[in-house]
Amino acid sequence: MRVVIADDSVLLREGLARLLEDAGFEVAGQAGNAEDLVRKVRAHHPDVAVTDIRMPPTQTDEGLRAAQQIRAEMPAVGVLVLSQHIDEGYAFELLQGSAAGVGYLLKDRVADITGFTDALRRVAEGGSVLDPEVVGQLLGRRKGDDPLDRLTPREREVLALMAEGRTNQAIARKLVVTQRAIEKHVTSIFSKLGLSTTEDGHRRVLAVLTYLNG
Repeated sequence: MRVVIADDSVLLREGLARLLEDAGFEVAGQAGNAEDLVRKVRAHHPDVAVTDIRMPPTQTDEGLRAAQQIRAEMPAVGVLVLSQHIDEGYAFELLQGSAAGVGYLLKDRVADITGFTDALRRVAEGGSVLDPEVVGQLLGRRKGDDPLDRLTPREREVLALMAEGRTNQAIARKLVVTQRAIEKHVTSIFSKLGLSTTEDGHRRVLAVLTYLNG
């Protein structure tokens, strides 16, 4: 699996490249700013691009803008953005339109190399990954007239794990139940959120976006 890495910190960038190479990834390129990231992704066509949200010159959201540009121009390339701090607005903005092949993680997650490389693979394969701390904050902010109020506590728990990009099988392992039980919960979630069977190929993404926007 080919990866392009972008971070303005040479030390972090080189360290991440070494970790990924040791884990069997091919680091096709490295970039120190958002413009160079887009240029290297165009040149190398990696499976996934990894970028910090805050990049030169303003150290605000250049990395996020580059990720959105990559998604628009090269939808086959997955994008995983890293952030020093939780910003729910950035997470929602990144996932709007389609959650396929995108991820948002705190930089601290890089320390868990097994979990981080699993997230990279899920994004490269078209899945979505959302940091559990972001999911937790979103779940804690539910107020007022919310379609998610129709869900049971267990269904909310399942949907939160879906928003992290987990498959039904992975959710079943996490909750120590059968995969069939999770499938029933997912079907109930789709029904309660009003996601019709005609949207079957997109209902999972739509459910996650409903969760983020609720």
